Amino acid sequence: MAAPVVVVTGASAGVGRATTRAFARAGAHLGLLARDHEGLQAAADEARASGARAVTASVDVADAEAVERAAAMVEEELGPIDVWVNNAMTSVFSPVHQLDAAEVKRVTEVTYLGSVNGILAALARMRPRNAGTIVQVGSALAYRGIPLQAAYCGSKHAIRGFVDSLRCELAHDRLDVKVTTVHLPALNTPQFGWVRNRLPDHPQPVPPIFQPEVAARAIVWAASHPRREVHVGMPTVATIWANKVAPGLLDRHLGRTGYDSQQLDLASEGPADGERPDNLWSPVPGDHGAHGIFDDRATASSPQLAFTTHRGVVGGVAAAAVVALGVLGARR
Repeated sequence: MAAPVVVVTGASAGVGRATTRAFARAGAHLGLLARDHEGLQAAADEARASGARAVTASVDVADAEAVERAAAMVEEELGPIDVWVNNAMTSVFSPVHQLDAAEVKRVTEVTYLGSVNGILAALARMRPRNAGTIVQVGSALAYRGIPLQAAYCGSKHAIRGFVDSLRCELAHDRLDVKVTTVHLPALNTPQFGWVRNRLPDHPQPVPPIFQPEVAARAIVWAASHPRREVHVGMPTVATIWANKVAPGLLDRHLGRTGYDSQQLDLASEGPADGERPDNLWSPVPGDHGAHGIFDDRATASSPQLAFTTHRGVVGGVAAAAVVALGVLGARR
């Protein structure tokens, strides 16, 4: 069987970088898209060191024509695209009343429209072949908005609606193109060091924090097991269900806790946040890798994800246990 061809957007750092490594180890060939040339080349070098073929395109996913050109280049160099992973994002940490309209527009263009552009480029190739899988990287925040990240939460909510509509159309047309969304928890990625920040302290992911490799395992698994949605980590599951059951109560809870839980006092460790570069409009130079600064607080495993990806085995064991208990009871 030929190695699958996988496109990953936002591949230069964070979840995209960890996902690139995981797909390369799994034997895929990779088309890597991101704005940052240095990180992108480092990601490609890592993939090649694992035996994968890798091509890169320095593109802003908000530019639909650039994404289309990148998709054409990947297919010319590597062959038909089997999997497209929409991962690129950006954000602004700020109360809504302090947001600038241009900032909201930019976050929307990257996080929402960037995913739309990726979906359109993928569909243009997958529909005629009636094959392929689109993996949309989502978040618990696609279901539940939190304070200080309104632009990002709005974008994640928007792409969830877009993807739901797409699923309906694929079902109507009886196409075998798969669409799956992987909703992630808080992750230890470099974004908290380069995100635009209007808070008094350094932004942080809301604990508990997971390593990006947890997300990468879920994304690679979802590419070949395309369930409608894959929820990663118990915090994601709990957030989604709490919002279904008691959204008003969650509003008040997050109003009390959501400010402090997203900030960390790091004033003694570097320049004030207002003085450091951010990546809203252009990438921050350098190879930033997959991890952020929270290694000492992040976990590299998720029992919930293990259960999710092995629920057939778990169900079989549970059924066998029920039968065994029934037999034992009958004998008694």
